[in-house]
Amino acid sequence: MSFHSMPSARNKIAAALLAVATLMGGVTLAQAETAKGGLPADAYKIPAKKLFGREKLPADLKAHSIGSYAKGCLAGGEAIPITDNAWQVMRLSRNRNWGHPDLIALVERLAREAKAAGEWNGLLVGDISQPRGGPMLTGHASHQIGLDADIWLTQMPNKVLSANERENMSATIVTKNRKEIDPKVWTENHARLIMRAAKYDRVARIFVHPPIKAELCKWAKGDRSWLAKVRPLYGHNYHFHIRMKCPEGVAGCKDQWTPKPKDGTGCGEELDYWMSDVPWKPRKADPNAPKPKPAPPLTLAGLPAECRAVIAAP
Repeated sequence: MSFHSMPSARNKIAAALLAVATLMGGVTLAQAETAKGGLPADAYKIPAKKLFGREKLPADLKAHSIGSYAKGCLAGGEAIPITDNAWQVMRLSRNRNWGHPDLIALVERLAREAKAAGEWNGLLVGDISQPRGGPMLTGHASHQIGLDADIWLTQMPNKVLSANERENMSATIVTKNRKEIDPKVWTENHARLIMRAAKYDRVARIFVHPPIKAELCKWAKGDRSWLAKVRPLYGHNYHFHIRMKCPEGVAGCKDQWTPKPKDGTGCGEELDYWMSDVPWKPRKADPNAPKPKPAPPLTLAGLPAECRAVIAAP
């Protein structure tokens, strides 16, 4: 029996009803367990990344970000159009241009406002989420609830990119190394784009490579409070990562914990740590210690109960 087939019409109806009820907040964990009657048994054995990774369309349910950024799923996902005069979506084969409608609206707003201000020719949009969110087959640990988006630090060209170009074109790295920005690539407009995104009230965090944060700290004048949202993190030397707050009034969505830096901007001790050698040093393994057993893959049972309804939904 294929994953998408249900044991009977009765189970299909039950699963659909359960999905609707669960996402309305009216189902307990114990009740949600009954979803097992509406899903094939192997759904609880297959790694969750494979279940969510093979879904091509969103769950036909009310929009709802479920769980946390790195452990959850997405109901009622919306796709950002792949081509607009203010943005284009990259890496189309991944089918990761889906997100909560609020995030899609935020990315579109950023693209249009930055272009209208003459700061950026148009966004090249990287990964957002899979159609139903959840763990990804490759890459990110986060991006699971439709509230994360990667924006390339490369301006959109003055043409519509072909499918081949979107698949193979490389993003521009704006740093020389983990401590230095590349002045031949980095411009003030890069800084203005990140600042614009950080100033949106619904943005919780923006992740950038450490020298980008250092450059922003040098550049920012006047009200510098927005810098507190911009956090240094490995692997963000060619794109920045927008993380949106949970939609207001939505139960079951866990917001990013965002303690404010001691200095109010993150340009002090926190940045000093990331610009040091400490976070980059590989950990020394004890050669006499037994090799740790690999953790078992995350399955549907390890995600919030509502995610069962998301997978079961049409």
